[in-house]
Amino acid sequence: MKILLSAVLLAAFAASPASAAKMQPCTGEAIGKSLTAMGTVDSPAKQGMAKEMASANSEMSKGNMRGACKHYMKAQKMSAK
Repeated sequence: MKILLSAVLLAAFAASPASAAKMQPCTGEAIGKSLTAMGTVDSPAKQGMAKEMASANSEMSKGNMRGACKHYMKAQKMSAK
C-alpha cells in the first residue's frame, strides 16, 4: 500500500510541472493575446472559457489584477481539458 501511494504521489508530482509550463503568465498582454486567439465560440467548453476571459478583462479594466488572474487561470485550466 505504501509503495502504491508513493507511486501515485510521484506521478502526480511529475505531471504538475508539465501542465504548469503550458500556463501563460498573468499579464495584461497575455490576457489580450488569449482573447484575440480564442476565435469562435462553438462549444460549451469554449463558451465557459469565453465567460472567464470576459470576467478577467472586466476585472483588469477595474484595476483588480488579482481577480483578473483568478479568472484567467480558470480559463487556462478549462482549455487544458
